Amino acid sequence: MFRIVHTRQLSDAVFEMGVEAPAIAAKARAGQFLILRVAEGGERIPLTFSDWSAEEGWIRFIFMRVGKTTHQLSHLQVGDALTDVVGPLGVPTHTEGLGRVAVVGGGVGAAVAYPVSRAMCDVGAEVTVILGARNADLLILEDEFRALPLKELIIATDDGSAGRKDLVTAPLKELCESGAIDASMAIGPAIMMKFCAATTKSYDVPCVVSLNPIMVDGTGMCGACRVTVGGETKFGCVDGPDFDGHLVDFEELMSRQRVYTDDERLADAEYHRECSCTT
Repeated sequence: MFRIVHTRQLSDAVFEMGVEAPAIAAKARAGQFLILRVAEGGERIPLTFSDWSAEEGWIRFIFMRVGKTTHQLSHLQVGDALTDVVGPLGVPTHTEGLGRVAVVGGGVGAAVAYPVSRAMCDVGAEVTVILGARNADLLILEDEFRALPLKELIIATDDGSAGRKDLVTAPLKELCESGAIDASMAIGPAIMMKFCAATTKSYDVPCVVSLNPIMVDGTGMCGACRVTVGGETKFGCVDGPDFDGHLVDFEELMSRQRVYTDDERLADAEYHRECSCTT
């Protein structure tokens, strides 16, 4: 059992949780992920580390309440416990020797962008972060990013309620055009990563994308995270989650991502019916 030591609601449907997990915290690296189960017999879901402390023995992750398991997770409090937490899994993000780099975090992708940006700053990279969301209420971890020694933090919202009214690709394009960056990384919804990769490719700026949104079981066994990269079949959870964005077949990826949408919707509806029956 993994005792919950921290909870925080970041927006209407986005939550942060921390659990005691000293063995995992001792080995966690930026870009890696974990798998958890809320209770015995429950669904196993992959979530990426948003923070950890090897000294204090805790890890944190951020999740959006979208289905049955994440609804259950959102109702837990400090002192409760998760049945299983497994990790760290996946290949850590490459942070060495990047020079001037732009890290783009869209929506809940900011949860991954934060430790990645911190790790890059720690090894001396000049980091510009572009943080995007549909509106100000959906921006997360802004204070945490501002505490990092970044070159610049650019906020972009679809409706202009925070920062500039733009998609994240607009400031990314400006950085590419001006020659201000040597590399980039995009973390967020698949469609956002697709257009970040397309934007940087036009300027021959390398772009790494984190494909954690397509994972299901996190071990490569289910095949849901299968993706074509440079004409070769890769598995997001064991070969990644980071890949060269210029080589990813995003159309195939997004098609595969929609496979379980109906099942997730039905499971969530059943969960709410069960809750109604017991209240």
